[in-house]
Amino acid sequence: METTTAPKSLERVISQKALQISSSTSCKLWVLGFFCGVCITYLFLVSLTPFRTQQFGLIFSSSSGAVSQSSSMKYSDVGTSAKSAHNFSQRKYISLPEERGTLENSQASETLSNGERVLMLYSAWSALLDGEGNIFVGGLQRSNVPQAPHLENCRSSVEANKHFDNYGENGSFPPWTLWKGLLGLDLLQQSLSKGPHQMHFGQRAKSEGAYPPWIVGSDEDNFPLTRQVQRDIWIHQHPQNCNDPSLRFLVADWERIPGFGMGAQLAGMAGLLAIAVNEKRILVTNYYNRADHSGCQGSLRSHWSCYFFPETSLECQKRAFDLLRSQEAWKNGIITVKENYTSKEIWAGRIPRIWGDPWSYLQPTTDIGGNLLRHHRKMDRRWWRAQAIRYLMRFQSEYTCGLLNTARHKAFGLQAAKMVVENLPVAWPKVVDNRSQADIERFVWSNHKPWVPRPLLSMHARMGDKACEMKVVGFETYMQLAERIRERFPNLDSIWLSTEMQEVIDKSRLYPYWNFYYTNVTRQIGNMTMAAYEASLGREIGTNYPLVNFIMATEADFFIGALGSTWCYLIDGMRNTGGKVMAGYLSVNKDRFW
Repeated sequence: METTTAPKSLERVISQKALQISSSTSCKLWVLGFFCGVCITYLFLVSLTPFRTQQFGLIFSSSSGAVSQSSSMKYSDVGTSAKSAHNFSQRKYISLPEERGTLENSQASETLSNGERVLMLYSAWSALLDGEGNIFVGGLQRSNVPQAPHLENCRSSVEANKHFDNYGENGSFPPWTLWKGLLGLDLLQQSLSKGPHQMHFGQRAKSEGAYPPWIVGSDEDNFPLTRQVQRDIWIHQHPQNCNDPSLRFLVADWERIPGFGMGAQLAGMAGLLAIAVNEKRILVTNYYNRADHSGCQGSLRSHWSCYFFPETSLECQKRAFDLLRSQEAWKNGIITVKENYTSKEIWAGRIPRIWGDPWSYLQPTTDIGGNLLRHHRKMDRRWWRAQAIRYLMRFQSEYTCGLLNTARHKAFGLQAAKMVVENLPVAWPKVVDNRSQADIERFVWSNHKPWVPRPLLSMHARMGDKACEMKVVGFETYMQLAERIRERFPNLDSIWLSTEMQEVIDKSRLYPYWNFYYTNVTRQIGNMTMAAYEASLGREIGTNYPLVNFIMATEADFFIGALGSTWCYLIDGMRNTGGKVMAGYLSVNKDRFW
């Protein structure tokens, strides 16, 4: 990597000085001794640095004050602690303490430096992600560890979202109100339970079109009719009585054709959801090969619900699987499966038109070659796939939430710890502010997303075997677009980089004024098929790391990609149904079907 820059510069300076001094024997001995001292010191530092190549982790690379965090990431668990950090600004490695005793001894001293407190807090958060008990690194009690701004309380979020994704008692509509998050779940419900207007409020929410809470922003911030469409899809997929004999079902496994990437699988399922809506059937997904690994445990294994909330209720799933065993249900067309439909119907079938043609007035915020894309032949499919993927990914599972926590901690954990420590008492951890959370923290600020350095640009550089399907450009072109964004937003300096090519990672080091964050997985050197590449990573890592990149891209402030790639195409859809229409989309090419 770049670790040899500083030693070489030092040697050149020393050599020039040595030529200027006297050539006497004593001076020669002095120079020789000095050289030996420098070499011994350098070798000693290197020997103490835990430098090793890991299978999976995250790198933060920058030219000034940047930190690289490299450690193995076990996606079968909620997370792992990062055990090393490197300071590239000085072109040498500085390791985080790997043994508990190091921090404990530091804590035993009368005062801790600010850097030691940052490392102690970072290590405590790492232990918390690892699921350790009440005692953390350095002897810190759980109550003494400040809240991590970059980590989400996964269990609390999932429990809250379950209320938003299910009917309430006596079949009442989910609590989709004008009160957001926990405000609506706790405070508003408490108020309603004390008055006679509780039932009236619930009926009004359903009849007047209360919108689902997974949509961020106004109608103008999203594709046309996004909030209404998401509400209608949810109601279609969640009948109150799944045993109603008039209900019909479509049961479908996810695509398993060799060579189909995750993006193609999602696009295929979007097509099946369109068929289900058009035929007034409830879509029920079955086997999902990418969830068939040890990280997805119990009933979640091999199912979409390992990563996101299921597409329909458990009651409707059970009803559909029971009907699969009924000859009468097959005969009467109550149940169908994916094999009942042709590839053309799935991939290029009729888009639901019960909402009219909202795609005809999409806001032109996609830039290709310096021009806004105003119209193309597949605007209806672009709009529908965005709606379908947004619905399927409306709520993350606890497992997916844990993956994102781990990724953010490895990438941004030290930065977050530094910010938090600057606001702690000087004598922390000996002196702790044990102030309990106020209502505004519990009910209002808890709805904010976890912290990441902003503004953040996500970039997906797709190359490799994709050259047979689209125009492929070099990394330099992607960076030219990044510079265009920074001209307008000069405070932008952070890029979340996703790519399958090692060449792209290597070239990122040629841009010292950008901070690059990327997953430290084995990447392609040369060309190979995506199927072969994913197989080399293994199913668990081959699914989890691109999924983390996908979600990070949908939540970043800006995005640069290649719309000729299905993956980038779907990221575009998620952003355009996630309140980011006006952030724009800079693409290096267009979809080959437009």
